[in-house]
Amino acid sequence: MGERCGWAGPDEIYFDYHDTEWGVPEYDSRTLWEKLILDGFQAGLSWITILKKRENFRDAFQNFDPNIIADWGEPEVTRLLENPGIIRHRGKIEATIANARVWQAIEAEQGFDTYLWAYVGGAPLQNHWEDLSQVPAYTDLSTEISKDLKKRGFKFCGPTIVYAFMQAVGLINDHLITCPRHEQVKRLQRPIDRA
Repeated sequence: MGERCGWAGPDEIYFDYHDTEWGVPEYDSRTLWEKLILDGFQAGLSWITILKKRENFRDAFQNFDPNIIADWGEPEVTRLLENPGIIRHRGKIEATIANARVWQAIEAEQGFDTYLWAYVGGAPLQNHWEDLSQVPAYTDLSTEISKDLKKRGFKFCGPTIVYAFMQAVGLINDHLITCPRHEQVKRLQRPIDRA
């Protein structure tokens, strides 16, 4: 049957994330935004740190509702900097507020989900890596998305962060071909509902 991708583990929370969430195509605009924000918070840290604090983040950031966060200012920044349950980084907190406003603009213009999925033609890119050493840290596509997001005012979205995000939300299937999740995730793709 094959083994999980080598990055998953040894913590059970990592196994669960790999087996149920990572690489699954995500089509909800708000959820896509949440995951991109969390990948930004992860910069310089290990993903397990974010996974262990994810529920605290959701509580602190109003379940990552960008329409609420877009109206925040210094009082909320100060409150969050005093919250030991999250990553207390002023730049990342302030970026989250600014990024909520960018999300609103993209959402109103075309839908954040439509914006992102258009980069891959509406269907996940299917990679066929045999070994973790083959998986890139970023690609020309993640660099292109990063540049456009930054041009729109998004922060903490460099090419490496964007590539990790693309892997997480299933814009690309980067499960190794030896991992049972590769084929399972591949079967989950569906076209975006444009109605």
